[in-house]
Amino acid sequence: MTDNSQSSLLAMENVRASYGDFQALFGISLKVYPGEIVTLIGANGAGKTTTLRVISGLLKLRSGKVIFDGQEIGSLPPHEIVSRGVSHVPEGRQLFSYMSVEENLVLGAYIERTRKRIPQLLEQQFAFFPRLKERRAQLAGTLSGGEQQMVAIARGLMAQPKLLLLDEPSLGLAPKIAEEVFQKIRQIGELGVTVLVVEQNVVDGLSVSQRGYVVENGTIRMEGSAQDLLADKEVRAAYLGL
Repeated sequence: MTDNSQSSLLAMENVRASYGDFQALFGISLKVYPGEIVTLIGANGAGKTTTLRVISGLLKLRSGKVIFDGQEIGSLPPHEIVSRGVSHVPEGRQLFSYMSVEENLVLGAYIERTRKRIPQLLEQQFAFFPRLKERRAQLAGTLSGGEQQMVAIARGLMAQPKLLLLDEPSLGLAPKIAEEVFQKIRQIGELGVTVLVVEQNVVDGLSVSQRGYVVENGTIRMEGSAQDLLADKEVRAAYLGL
């Protein structure tokens, strides 16, 4: 259980954000506490990916606050946010296809506090993802979809984050492979890394989480424990077809 009496690791306060003239977020407020896995669910275009992009600095907010580890980070550039302890694993994995698995992982440790520990960090990831150790010299573009997703997650972990942002980790994966990825996400949480997941697969996303938020039209429509959201009639009707 999460102790919500403690300070949140991440807090978004009434965040608004736009792509040009198109407003995508209309006052998002949420909290993630240390050690939690929290899932954002919602339809395509609801604002879930945009929320992660604002946290990691890839999209500048128009108003509101993003507070991470007690510090306001909403105006910081992405590399500074990574240095503070936030890693973002984007939708679609976005690996360097013509580079090896190992070369892709090394790129995740480019920040100053991890650069000198690359050999040690590589071995940590190869221990956590044994399949990647077998494929360390293989070109990332030749891997299966599940293996590519594991490379993307391992690359995010190379920066030794306090908070890992995962955008649609099961996208395009067969159910059995998606299950393996979610098992790894659960294990990442058990290692003490806080995780915020955006996921279309509502059951799998919430099954590894303590809490969740339903995002609708750029706002938080509902929040609660993962168990309560899975049991909620509105959620079951809208996202599970039940």
